[in-house]
Amino acid sequence: MVKITGTRSYIKVQMDGKVVKIPGEMIVGGFIAYKDAITEWEEPYGEPIGVEIREELIKRVVSKTKDSNFVIVFE
Repeated sequence: MVKITGTRSYIKVQMDGKVVKIPGEMIVGGFIAYKDAITEWEEPYGEPIGVEIREELIKRVVSKTKDSNFVIVFE
């Protein structure tokens, strides 16, 4: 399960009990998130996020928001 919160300049995504803060930009009807900024989990974990985990996280976020009024896309 994925939980998404955020502001105009970032989203926080919680996956499997860990949280990552992803910078980006709010746009009309959604948010553009910078996938290159997905590098490590927030404290207390502070662990690096590998390519496979990053792709899974992106897949889950896109899937969760694709049919909503607020779509998150990654670039």
